[in-house]
This record gives sequence, structure tokens and C-alpha cells, in this order.
Amino acid sequence: MASGDQAHSLEMRSETVSSLASHEHELATALRSYVPRSAEEEKLVRKIDMLLMPILWIMYILNYVDRTNIGNAKIAGMTTDLDLDDDRYAWVLSVFFFGYLICEVPSNMILSRSRPSVFLPTIMLVWGVLSVLMSIAKTYGALLGLRFVLGCIEAGKRFGIFCTAAVLSGAFGGISAGAIISHLHNVRGITGWRWLFILEGVATVGVALVAFFVLLDYPSTSKRLTPEERSLAAIRIIHDGIATEGHSDKPLTHGRALVAAVADPRTYMFLILLMLDVGAGTISYFIPTISQTIYKDSVKAQYMTVPIYIVAAVCLNAVAWSSDRTGDRRWHITSALGLGFACSVVCAAVQASVVRYVMVCFVVAGIWSALPLILSWTSTTVSLPPEKRAIVLAIVNAFGNFSSVYGSRIWPKHNAPTFHIGFGVTAGFLGGGMVLAATLPVLCGLFTSKGARKEMKPNKAYCEGGES
Repeated sequence: MASGDQAHSLEMRSETVSSLASHEHELATALRSYVPRSAEEEKLVRKIDMLLMPILWIMYILNYVDRTNIGNAKIAGMTTDLDLDDDRYAWVLSVFFFGYLICEVPSNMILSRSRPSVFLPTIMLVWGVLSVLMSIAKTYGALLGLRFVLGCIEAGKRFGIFCTAAVLSGAFGGISAGAIISHLHNVRGITGWRWLFILEGVATVGVALVAFFVLLDYPSTSKRLTPEERSLAAIRIIHDGIATEGHSDKPLTHGRALVAAVADPRTYMFLILLMLDVGAGTISYFIPTISQTIYKDSVKAQYMTVPIYIVAAVCLNAVAWSSDRTGDRRWHITSALGLGFACSVVCAAVQASVVRYVMVCFVVAGIWSALPLILSWTSTTVSLPPEKRAIVLAIVNAFGNFSSVYGSRIWPKHNAPTFHIGFGVTAGFLGGGMVLAATLPVLCGLFTSKGARKEMKPNKAYCEGGES
């Protein structure tokens, strides 16, 4: 009996090996006949985009709404109810980024070993619940703790993929804040800013539940693709991996990749560039406050944040389209930061309300237009080896966002209505970023090691800010 079981087991193993060998042979044959950018491939990419982009775009909007609605709540009475002075409010903003920094790399490691269709909706569900819980915060300490946990949870999503959605979340947040605060203030004895956290948190939870059923995982397991489409998608991934890793016979270990990333001066150049842009970007948390100094009514101030983000979204898309069309990153980033710098200087020098409002629109537009290009430029410049690139991006992203900790302290309430300090420091951030972006390719050549210069050869044009 035992010998019969052993024979059956050997037969099953033999069939499995034969099946795997047959599958590998089919993949090898398909790879040899694979033609990139064929009509079938473009059709597949469009289908996957239509399946993924809408839900991810909505998730990203709600992510930023829940992150930045603290600024809308500030002028709706939250600071009075919770006894928040300038220092306490700055800590409420800053503590989010401590959580984000601590959990950014671990969360991405978990994501790489789990199902995206489960992981992403789960963290979205949790951050939606946390947003609702902020509505019942009775003390400064409770709000501080919730914001820290929110930062830990939100570190799990991929930053910078949908920057247009992030910008438009500001417009959506302004509209929803104005409507909620004006119509629900003191309904059932609940203040408007608490209703803001409740309703926007509930919306996030609702979308998270939908995402569990809508998001895809991987091509090989997706039931929404035909067998032919799954095969083509898998071949595309394999082909891209071969093309990327063709520079090296042996991929780097995690330890060696970390050492290579930390030792490469380009990591710190791009890190500083992102820190300057993100540091200036803390203006997003104070736009409702700035708007209130121009339009005294708090509800009108909420609505007047909307045009600012619409202008930013239009500029971001125009700059991204032009950058992709020309293959240039360097001068598009320099120009965007230069626009923000010039308009910040005007805001610091001019007190006319209309002029300042228009200038704020273009300060925000310059900041947001540069952000996705900086991350893209980092990825294409430090593109080889791929293991090193992944760690460089994680370092730049995590520590770049940490600049929001000190950036949140440059808009003290006592400096209203001029906000000379905020606009002056923002101008300094953007001016420094503009100079660094313009000179970064030169600095790459001066300070980069021989090993890194060898890596740069296949992507020399990218390091110079153009497309190879």
C-alpha cells in the first residue's frame, strides 16, 4: 500500500514538473515573439487603466482630503474648542509626518508581500475610521494621538502616483467643508468641524468597502482579464524585468542595495530638492487660514480655496504633459519652482487682497507642478540597479516628507494677516529648489562616485534632465 502511495506521489510530481516545464517553454516562446507596443498590448493597457485608475484616483483624493481637512477644521472652530495655540496646532500637523516616516518603508515591504486588493482598502478603511474618531476628540492629546496613527496608516499608499487627484482634493475639500460647516453646524449639538471629520471619514470608509471588490491584484490571478490578456500582461512584466536587469548578471541583495543607495550623493541631492518643495508645500494646510484673512467669513473662506486648487491642477497637468512630450525634467522643475518663488516674493511684499489671492494660486501651482517631476527625475536618474532605485526612492520620499515637520511652523497666527514669515520662508525654499534643480546635473558629475557614474551611462540623458 505504501509503495502504491509513493508511486502515485512520484507520478504527481512528474506531472507537476512536466507542467512547469511546458509553461516555461510557452513563456520562453512567447517572449521571443513578443513585440512591445503592439495594438494588442495598447488595448490591454487601456483596459487595465480603466479597471484601476478610477477607483485609485478616488482613493487618492479621499486620502488627501482626510490628511488636509485639519486646515479646514482649524478656521471652523476646532482651535477654540480644543484650546490649540500656534505651537499645539503645529504639533498636530507635524506628528502626522513622524508616523509617516516611521512606517513608510515597513508598509511598502508589507505591500510587496500581500494582495494589493486587500492591503490598500484595509488601510483606507482604517484611516477613514480614524478621521471619524477625530470628530470626537475632546483634548489636544487625543487629536495628537489620532494624527500620529493616521500618519502611520497613510504611509502604506504609494506617494506621488496621482498628484492631480491630490491637488483636486484641495478643491473638493474646500467645497465639502463649506457645505458641511454652513449647513450642519450645531445640528444635533455637533459643531461644524466635527461634522466635517465624520462625513468625510464615512465617505472614505464607504469607498474602501467598494475597493475590496473592485481592485485587481496581479495579471496572473485577475478574473477580469481573458486568458490571452493575462498571458500578455505576464509577458510584459517579465520582458520589462529582463530589460531592466540586463545591466547585471546578479541582482543586489537588500543590504548591498541599501549601502549603495546611502553611499550615492545623488540620493541626498534629490532628497534636498524634494524637502525644499514639500517644505514649501505646507502652505496647503494654511490656505483656509490665509483665505480667511482676505475673506473674513469662514464659510466663504472655505469656498475660496477651491479656485486655488483648480488653477494648480490645470498647471500640473500642463507641465506634466509638456515634460513628457519633450522628455525634459530639469528645466520644467526649475521653471515651476521659479514661478512659485516669484509669486511668494510678491505675496510677501504686496498687501492688496486680490493680488495676493492670485499670487497664492500660482505659488501652489508651482509647488505641485514640480512635485511629480522630482520623483520621476529621481527614478529615471538612479534607475540602475533596480534594487538600489527602490531604496533611493523610499529614502527620498520618506525623509522628503519629513520637511513638513518644520514647514508647518512658518505660519504663526500672530503673523496674520501679512504672513511675511510664511511667504518669506516659502520663497526661500522655492528659490533654493530652483537653483538646485538647475545645477543638479552638474553636481551629479562633480560629486558622484565612479561606480555611480558607471550606472549613469545607460541613462546619461535622464541625469541631465532629458529623455534618453
